[in-house]
Amino acid sequence: MARVSVPNGLQRITSSPFRGKHISSNLPPSRNSSGSSSTQISEQDLSDLEPSSSFTAPIPNASKAASFDPVARSRARSRELPRSRYQFRSPKYYRGPLHPHQPPRPSDPASRLFVPGPFTSPRLEQTYDSTITHDLLALTYTHYPPGAQPLPSGQRLRSWDDSSPYHKGRPLRSPRGHGSVLPLLARPIGFRSMPRVERVTVHSMVSEASSNSGILHAAGMAVQALTSVRATVCKAKDGEVQWGLQKGQFIAVKADIRGEDMYHFLSSLIDVVMPRLKDWRGVSGSSGDSSGNITFGLTPEAVSLFPEIEVNYDMYPNNMIPGCHVTIHTTATNDKDARLLLNAMGIPFTGKYVD
Repeated sequence: MARVSVPNGLQRITSSPFRGKHISSNLPPSRNSSGSSSTQISEQDLSDLEPSSSFTAPIPNASKAASFDPVARSRARSRELPRSRYQFRSPKYYRGPLHPHQPPRPSDPASRLFVPGPFTSPRLEQTYDSTITHDLLALTYTHYPPGAQPLPSGQRLRSWDDSSPYHKGRPLRSPRGHGSVLPLLARPIGFRSMPRVERVTVHSMVSEASSNSGILHAAGMAVQALTSVRATVCKAKDGEVQWGLQKGQFIAVKADIRGEDMYHFLSSLIDVVMPRLKDWRGVSGSSGDSSGNITFGLTPEAVSLFPEIEVNYDMYPNNMIPGCHVTIHTTATNDKDARLLLNAMGIPFTGKYVD
């Protein structure tokens, strides 16, 4: 630490003690005072000042500074110092929502589940934020002139025609063609309601798993390599004697991916796998559930084109790379908007569109 030079006047003032003497200063006279009067400063006026300055502190000893090593001092300590009682410690176990000691959110650095990042966004997510959202706003824009009223929407539930006395007091019926499940309300696309991909589900059903469980293990390894997520094993809900399937038997694997892993999977699928598929015209236009979720299948040959599988192709047993179904869940409320979003990302569609 370099020593700071102090002016001689300040050293003289700070080093000399005050002994009751009156100190006269040649300050300029104030406006309200007479021009010939001078200001007198007594020791009582300077009682709040320190007799010495910190600028005149001596330089620390060089040997003492060289011997200062906090790391070695902490290692030589036999036991750890007690933690502060005011420091928050996340509970090791979750004891329910009514417990007074609740763990923080995973995004809080004090949480045990905190993972720093992400520091950069995937390329597909950056393309969505910078290009696709603007294109969707332009493609779905509907102009309403000033004073124009939107067209009235049809009746969502059907009423009874009162042809029978038993119709009185009955609840409204569901519309025709949808069964007992109503479709989601279609909301217009705006800057507050942009459709986006929420999650992707990769599901692989292996029919040979009933006789050979090793094929199911190979399918789980392949799905885990594709999604970077541990696969979940699924059981059969019902038994089929014709197929040799028993109820409760492990027969399929699936994995749900979100966030960065989801965008990496979609990037590999769109940029690497789909351009290399032969005689493949695109995803069927009728592949949807009328709620904004699109599902399509991949053959074992298509699954083997993923970079994660192709680089370790010899690791998998012969003819044990499975096919899979890919379900893309979006926040869109209908298949039309979901198909428009996926088409902008690079997934082609073919055939008749069913909305």
